[in-house]
Amino acid sequence: MTDKSSARIAVIADTSLQRHVLQQALAGGGYQVVLNSDPARLDEDALAACDTDLWLVDLAQSEDSPLVDSLLERASAPVLFGEGHAPERHSENYPRWERSLFGKLKRLVGDPTQAVGPSLQALLDEAQRPTRLELPQALANTPLKAGEPARQVWLLAASLGGPAAVKAFLDALPGGLPIGFIYAQHIDASFEAALPQAVGRHSQWHVNSARHGDPVRCGEVVVAPIARELGFAEDGAMQIAERGWPEPYSPSIDQMMLNLAQQFGAQCGVIAFSGMGSDGSAAAAYVKRQGGVIWTQRADSCASPSMPDSLREGGYSSFSADPRELAVALVNHLAEHCS
Repeated sequence: MTDKSSARIAVIADTSLQRHVLQQALAGGGYQVVLNSDPARLDEDALAACDTDLWLVDLAQSEDSPLVDSLLERASAPVLFGEGHAPERHSENYPRWERSLFGKLKRLVGDPTQAVGPSLQALLDEAQRPTRLELPQALANTPLKAGEPARQVWLLAASLGGPAAVKAFLDALPGGLPIGFIYAQHIDASFEAALPQAVGRHSQWHVNSARHGDPVRCGEVVVAPIARELGFAEDGAMQIAERGWPEPYSPSIDQMMLNLAQQFGAQCGVIAFSGMGSDGSAAAAYVKRQGGVIWTQRADSCASPSMPDSLREGGYSSFSADPRELAVALVNHLAEHCS
């Protein structure tokens, strides 16, 4: 396989529901599905003609299949036996099933989020300075809080297409808002150092790496570490753990949401931007129970809408818009609460 961002997967499953769920999950996770068939409709010639990086075999009704035996003997690509019966997409078991499947695929055929890093160069080359929103009078009249520990912290969550969307959001957002951000971006660790400059170069917001023992401050965007889990002490200070994030995502948006909501409760929010898979859906109910707000980027403005779509379809998102409209809504939301 030469392009790890578009691994080709051939699916053999003997129920239509399983084929449908696998098709949705794999496409939403950034993989190309080059075959999706009932084994009864395939023969050895069809197997030989299929150009794939991995065979995903999921048989619920027939454990013994001469076709699969032949595939195991002849396949040049790896053969992965699936996770068993796929849960309903919006059930509480679905995120666990998807994480397990994607973890195995990542080890066998690569991680589609590796496509995110190279896209940063286009943002670094971008010369245009978009028009920034005006700071509402209600906020302009309050004492400047920039640099103070943030009482309200929101998570910016993203995967494929995320850096461009987050940059558009931050470019539009005026400085002087009484809020801080954590930015969790699925990306290869080799591009971690370039991410703050790429998304923050035209912004009034300071985009910084996480600092152990320091609070998230008003006027800053803290990039969640790729290799180690970010949490919070009782006083709100950032804590960078020795352990990594739960697989298969780095960082894990679900875990970041749990950590944020546990510390900040009703003073936290989540904006899910463009991204693959359904990372974030498992923690969304907890964020809502804690009083947090969840917004999503509108599908037609996403490079990959799967991640925000999964939050919308689960009933967790209370507002959807493009990145600039999300900035407008956040400014208005803060102005209303200020007054």
